[in-house]
Amino acid sequence: MIRDGKVEHLFIVDRATDVLQSQTAVVAVVGRGLEGDRYFYRRGSFSHWPGRGREVTLIESEVLTSLPASCTISAAQARRNIVTSGVRLNALVGQYFQLGEVLLYGVRLCDPCIHLDKLTRSGVMAALVGKGGLRADIIEGGTIYSGDVVSAVSA
Repeated sequence: MIRDGKVEHLFIVDRATDVLQSQTAVVAVVGRGLEGDRYFYRRGSFSHWPGRGREVTLIESEVLTSLPASCTISAAQARRNIVTSGVRLNALVGQYFQLGEVLLYGVRLCDPCIHLDKLTRSGVMAALVGKGGLRADIIEGGTIYSGDVVSAVSA
């Protein structure tokens, strides 16, 4: 059984290399992503790569706080749209889950890339291997709020 969690932080940014901006709420649009985000506009670093899982990215706050001191980064520097607590995101691969009123599907792990090292510091990518978060697609859109419950749902 997957334990419920909580949405701690929400971020969007309209250009791939800009600093992510904290939000109290974001609008999730099926087939597009989060309104105002680089992937919504198809301007993300990996927008033109084939495959699913580019609509929403998530990471656990517990992962960020457990990074070695030499690799510490802020929630915004992690470059994920949603920071959660209390839920193991790796367990949501292949699962439907709810963030408030929005239904998502966990497509695959969000493994870190060299782009993250370039924008933060060397070593961050290696520290996040296997725990870099989750890539998800939006199944039913709506608004996600900071503080919303994260819960797995039956298909």
